[in-house]
This record gives sequence, C-alpha cells and structure tokens, in this order.
Amino acid sequence: MEEYSQEDWGNHSQDLHGYPTDQELDEIPVTKRALKIKQESSEEAQKRDIMQNIVQILESVQLKWELFQSWTDFSRLHLSNKLAIFGIGYNTRWKEDIRYHYAEISSQVPLGKRLREYFNSEKPEGRIIMTRVQKMNWKNVYYKFLEITISEARCLELHMEIDWIPIAHSKPTGGNVVQYLLPGGIPKSPGLYAIGYEECMERPPSPHLERHSLDPGKEGRVDLETLSAQASLQVEIEPTRIIYCYLGIAEVRTLQQCLFLHFQANTKTFSKDWVGINGFLSQNCIVDPGVSPKSIYIKFVEVERDFLSAGSLVECLEKAIGYPLKFNN
Repeated sequence: MEEYSQEDWGNHSQDLHGYPTDQELDEIPVTKRALKIKQESSEEAQKRDIMQNIVQILESVQLKWELFQSWTDFSRLHLSNKLAIFGIGYNTRWKEDIRYHYAEISSQVPLGKRLREYFNSEKPEGRIIMTRVQKMNWKNVYYKFLEITISEARCLELHMEIDWIPIAHSKPTGGNVVQYLLPGGIPKSPGLYAIGYEECMERPPSPHLERHSLDPGKEGRVDLETLSAQASLQVEIEPTRIIYCYLGIAEVRTLQQCLFLHFQANTKTFSKDWVGINGFLSQNCIVDPGVSPKSIYIKFVEVERDFLSAGSLVECLEKAIGYPLKFNN
C-alpha cells in the first residue's frame, strides 16, 4: 500500500473537494475528459520511467547507502558545489532492506543544496520525510549519490529528455543507392549527438495459432486459404524501438559539421573498407530493389566547448541505456 502522512491525507481530502460533480462531468464532452486523463497518465508514466532509469543507473554503479543524521552535513565542502545523480531511501522496523523513495539528476542545482531541501523539515520535500519518520512509517532515512560532470549531465539529458529525429532518404539513384536527407535546424555549435537505428523484434509464433494451423479438421482436409491467413499471423511484430549505436562529441567541429560528415560525405566517397559508424551508414545506403534502408535517427544537445572534455561520456550513456554502443569501441 502507498504510505501517506497525516498531512498527505489532509491534502488528499482537500483535493477531493475540488473534483467536479457528476452533473459537471456530464457537461464535459467525453472526448475532452478522455484526452485529459490520457495526458495525465502519460505524464505520470513518463516521470515514473525517468525515475526508474535513474535508479537503474545508481544500482549499476553499486553505490553504498549513507545514513542520514543531520541536514547540516550537506553543507560540507565536498557536496556544496557538485552536480550528481542521487537517491533517497528508507527502511522500516519490519524490513531492514532499503527502498528508494526518490531519485533525481541534480544537473542545475548543486547537490548539497538539493539534498538539504529533502532533509529540511521547512521544505515540502523534507516535511514528507520528517512526518513519515515521526509517525514510525519509516525507521531510518538514507542517501546515495554519484558525482557527475556538466557534460555527463547533458549526456543524460540527451538520453532522457531529447526526442529522436528520423532521417529521411531519397529515392534510389544510380541503381540501388539512396542518399540521406538531413533535417534543417541542426545547431552550428559544439555539443553531443547520438545516432540510432530502428530495430523490429519478432516474437515466436503463438501456440494457439500453431495448434489451429496444424489441425486438418474432421474431414482430414486443410483449408488452404484459412491456413495461409493463419500463417501470416504467426509472426507477431513487437513494437519497434530505437537502438543507440554511436555517441558523438562535437568539440572541434560543430554539431552540424559532424552530422554532415557522417550522413552526406560518406555516400559520395563510399568505400567497402570503411568501418565504424561511417561504414554502417554508407552500407545502409545500398539497398536491394524493393527493399528500404534501415531507419536511422539522430538526437543532439548543445554543450559549451569547455565542458566537453570532462567526464566519461560513452560509459555514462552505456550505463543509462544498459548496453554497449556498437560503434564507439
């Protein structure tokens, strides 16, 4: 069950008074109500996914929980001006295992200040924690953190907050070669960029479909038309997902220049000897008749040049996505 402090219950009760009556609901078009509910559920799901992703990062680097004793501890010099990924945890008198209460990437506010807000009873975040400890909902409160650089913070922003942009391609020219068509608006500034491709996973045939497709019926005959239709349904397509394959650092060149070199120059100077991301993109431009090239996507974020050389950006992104980048090795 979700735990609520007394104040939470009070706020919850007040919120209930603000809900529309049945009569008011009848006056709201069904489509508008459905859209509002869908929007709210989508936003909550997105927040939950981001927090889960942050928790996975914290768990992957195997940090130890530190017991919270006094919020003045966060005024210490080593926490005062650092950016970090941090988590707040708790246990109870009944279960010693520490569970996550909250996790966040503190990329704009120094870690020390952000943690003080969570452990200061005068702040909304701290009030919730204090109330749950006072009411013995929780036994102890803990925290853990991983210091990150500004460039690593931007890298995580690239992953969690920036949408993929699909790369269009031309019709085949010169027989079986297509050309990438980069979108406009790519910044002429330094930063980070990622390249990915769309992967479509196939699920094993459904046992139900298999059983019926092999059943000839009472007369011992197979309806070829029905069998064909069933066979076409046996390969069920999973929703597509975009796989990261390369993280680029536009430090010497701009984002626009780097992406142009990947997507435009290689189609004109293609060589079978090319390897890495350029070889992958070039080979993807050569297609068989009637076959489309693999769908390619990009995303990018501007970062000040002075910050790009700090941190371990490739490892940072690999931890966040949970698998290695194919063309960064």
